[in-house]
Amino acid sequence: MTGQPSALTAAEATRLLGVKPATLYAYVSRGLIRSDAGPAGTREKRYNAQDIHALIGRQTVRRNPEHAVQEAVGTALNWGSPVLESALTRVADGTLAYRGQDVARLAQTASVEEVAALLWTGDLHGWRELPLRARLNLQAHPQALLPVEAFGYALTHAGAHDVTALDARPEALPMHAARVVNLLYATLERLLGIPGAPDLPFHQRLARAWGVVAQADLLRRALIVLADHELNVSTFAARVTASSGASLHHVALAALCALQGPKHGLAALDAHDLITLAGRDGPRAALRDATRRYSRPPGFGHSLYPDADPRAVILMEALAEAGLNLKLTRVTQEIMSTVQAETGERINIDFALAALIHALERPAGDTLTLFALARSVGWLGHAIETVTTGQLIRPRARYVGPATTTRLD
Repeated sequence: MTGQPSALTAAEATRLLGVKPATLYAYVSRGLIRSDAGPAGTREKRYNAQDIHALIGRQTVRRNPEHAVQEAVGTALNWGSPVLESALTRVADGTLAYRGQDVARLAQTASVEEVAALLWTGDLHGWRELPLRARLNLQAHPQALLPVEAFGYALTHAGAHDVTALDARPEALPMHAARVVNLLYATLERLLGIPGAPDLPFHQRLARAWGVVAQADLLRRALIVLADHELNVSTFAARVTASSGASLHHVALAALCALQGPKHGLAALDAHDLITLAGRDGPRAALRDATRRYSRPPGFGHSLYPDADPRAVILMEALAEAGLNLKLTRVTQEIMSTVQAETGERINIDFALAALIHALERPAGDTLTLFALARSVGWLGHAIETVTTGQLIRPRARYVGPATTTRLD
């Protein structure tokens, strides 16, 4: 792309795309190509060259997937071009938005229910029509020791016994999604031995369950910024499962399994350990040991955010305003300044999530609990989007094994 223009005229854009002007304008209206005003004194537009080349790449993949895999092996499924089209979450230019609404702004005032409705229906206020209670007997599945284990039991049981779970009509899917999320919160309440509170907002239910009612707003912000993040590992698992026609309970179960890997949902545990060691041994000693153990400082750097992870910025600013633990604030600031000075990297959401759990004085494992509760909203949004398209997600593999033999020696 070096030396190529960043913006193209309509004639240049249509020639590259091989389409008529009307199709170009349709791409712009659908948000696939960004446009800006042209030269002063004219009514011309200029079209983003990067968006156009990305669209050409996606069209090439659809026309000739085998060729595309051969040309882009090692990149297409590794922080490269989007594998699937989605209207839910946009990660671009260091920002994160749900259906066009900036997450930083949503974190300031929106409720978790509103964000869920936005992702599931496109309507920020659609939550008023969603059910507030899970409709299953939670005593029917085994008592677990850990929250994610309990979530797994509940989702497995519900997927088998909820008679409405396989109703795939588009108008029914948000209702099913609300029941799935409510089931997770009810399951956590049961595990912790407290009466259910289905009439409370989600963030207040969690704060009550954890005994941190005064810090409920911190949890609200965390649940919102973690709600979705495009096609991450667990969300991709959710979409693949949903494309098979599985119920939303089983979709959430598949995503929950994918979440429990050290490169995804468990990454915040490493950052939690770093903060713990820094409080005991000092930031430099902790960073030295953690970097030796994990080959890099845990909780730092993100391929989609070369400057700063906006989700981490939102959470750390909220923690600073809350002023819960001055020692923790000093330790985390020293860790961040040391890593940035040494490597230039900034914190990601894993570090901020670990700092939040430290500030709330909750066990390290609650990083995963919070992550699962928050991300379930996004999993279900992607599942709904997948079901409504009716497309089976079945990628092809590029065979690289031994050649086929035609005779036995």
